[in-house]
Amino acid sequence: MSHHRRDALSHLLAVTELMNADMRRGMSRHGLTEARVRVVWELGLLEGSMTQRQLADALAVSPRNVTTLIDSLEATGFVSRTPHPGDRRAIHVVLTEKGRQSFAQLRGEMSEFSERLFGDVPDADLDTFRRILDSVGRHLADLARSEGK
Repeated sequence: MSHHRRDALSHLLAVTELMNADMRRGMSRHGLTEARVRVVWELGLLEGSMTQRQLADALAVSPRNVTTLIDSLEATGFVSRTPHPGDRRAIHVVLTEKGRQSFAQLRGEMSEFSERLFGDVPDADLDTFRRILDSVGRHLADLARSEGK
């Protein structure tokens, strides 16, 4: 491994740890865990409503796991369950007012944070950065798939 690659990996690991710590602080301010934030985020992106099955697929978790997440989010007032209008067997998960407000705050915080991190970085550099991150992400996904066999 070249010195440049080792140095890049070292920087990536340090930045990842800082990002994770910042995310944990932000989520705790909302009274949410990472998994619960993902549910609120997915629902918010889709105008606040989807079936439990769609949610499980979007999050790549089992229906049982999504049920547990929805139970906890419903108990804390972020979501509610309603019958699906066209399928008696399906349940719609809907963001409550509290859930919609949390999504709006999360989206606003994300926009503000991205401006703080990248506001002075030229677009061309950001394009290069994105391409590098895409490549790193593909390599990590390939490693995860090959180790999962």
